[in-house]
Amino acid sequence: MENRPTIENIRVAHQRIRPYIHKTPVLTCNALNEIVGANLFFKCENFQKVGAFKFRGACNTVFSLSNSEASRGVVTHSSGNHAAALALAARKRGISPRIVMPSNAPKVKIEAVKNYGGIITFCEPTLASRESTAAKVIEETGATMIHPFNDYRIIAGQGTAALELIEEIIDLDYILAPVGGGGLLSGTAITAKALKPTIKIIGCEPKNADDAYRSIKAGKIIPPDNPNTIADGLKTSLGNKTFPIIRELVDKIVLVTEEQIITAMRYIFERMKIIVEPSSAVAFAVLLSKKLNVTDKNVGIIISGGNVDFSKFFEGIRCK
Repeated sequence: MENRPTIENIRVAHQRIRPYIHKTPVLTCNALNEIVGANLFFKCENFQKVGAFKFRGACNTVFSLSNSEASRGVVTHSSGNHAAALALAARKRGISPRIVMPSNAPKVKIEAVKNYGGIITFCEPTLASRESTAAKVIEETGATMIHPFNDYRIIAGQGTAALELIEEIIDLDYILAPVGGGGLLSGTAITAKALKPTIKIIGCEPKNADDAYRSIKAGKIIPPDNPNTIADGLKTSLGNKTFPIIRELVDKIVLVTEEQIITAMRYIFERMKIIVEPSSAVAFAVLLSKKLNVTDKNVGIIISGGNVDFSKFFEGIRCK
């Protein structure tokens, strides 16, 4: 896809990936509604395959490839949900997924990629090493590079989550989504503004990784400056495809503290009884921060994923 996706492209993407994805549930919680003073509708991509929305974009991109392209396999560099998503999508099409991962990637994520059939090449934990290693794999195999977010096919796939949400909850006033590289937020904004132009789209970002906020304010992409946040999925910089979409269609980007993110995770764990990763909790954290007035409004929240490394939570605990 050479041009920015339209709602028609997103509908086509949805038809393309429908046989492979989960149509994730939209959950509500009266306790959280009362805390915020609004009607909240959580689109739970933590129940998506590979535990994250990333499978939508990876699946759309893999199944968009020509037979000639697909025969040479696909490659990406990622230590997160995109790596597992691409590996599974490739497996479903019967092609080789080659994943470049940094040597310090969490063991739980390495094992997930292996379990989905990913062929892993390790590299040094720097962006330069990731890119050069991926380039070498491409040179050796002819595999097609699938970028985690800066690809219009990825953006179109991610937009299908908002499409399902709006089709199910037709009278939303707001949709909140986290922003890292911007694929999810871009696809959400394109979908929502096409279906309901009056809807407000809010990007949600950690204060400790506020490059999207600063980029929109400056009118140009400002790379992250040593981001240090529990929401590790949101440390990525915007891309030259996602930035213009967000700048045009997203109404506001709101920042939250680490404490607010942790509090949001705890509320969701305790009140909704579901597992969400820190990046997913950032959107609800925005509502807890009271920086956005949504009183009595209908608010959609995209829960982006639920992949938590519980070994960190249980460190030091010993069976008696």
